[in-house]
Amino acid sequence: MSKRRYLTGKEVQAMMQAVCYGATGARDYCLILLAYRHGMRISELLDLHYQDLDLNEGRINIRRLKNGFSTVHPLRFDEREAVERWTQERANWKGADRTDAIFISRRGSRLSRQQAYRIIRDAGIEAGTVTQTHPHMLRHACGYELAERGADTRLIQDYLGHRNIRHTVRLYRQ
Repeated sequence: MSKRRYLTGKEVQAMMQAVCYGATGARDYCLILLAYRHGMRISELLDLHYQDLDLNEGRINIRRLKNGFSTVHPLRFDEREAVERWTQERANWKGADRTDAIFISRRGSRLSRQQAYRIIRDAGIEAGTVTQTHPHMLRHACGYELAERGADTRLIQDYLGHRNIRHTVRLYRQ
């Protein structure tokens, strides 16, 4: 397998299509979509609560880790739909009313890092990606997508919450 550190947009789309069916499809689809679109670390994603979302205004508050700058990002229409679909399904899950964490397990507890890792790894396998996938690859995919679209390095830095511009330059400007 290749050692590429990021996924292409087409690979991420294939992963989302691979997981969108089944008992956990809505959750897994939403998890991959938000991680990719907002360049979130897995811990940032799993720490999301419903109070961090404003679906009416179309905003998501991302509390960055590693001394990063927390930001508010716009939610696109398809992201809002994915969150709403997952929220409707989530309401039927055992123990869902015990936490307002967005991503929960079938048992109603907050989804663990290991569970999220498995979801993303298995989605990559199912989608036939050319590299072994892990959660941080979705964050890199976001950064590379922004760079390929010609986004300014400072914009990428702000979007990903990097405190030091050197990290952004090292990763996304080659």
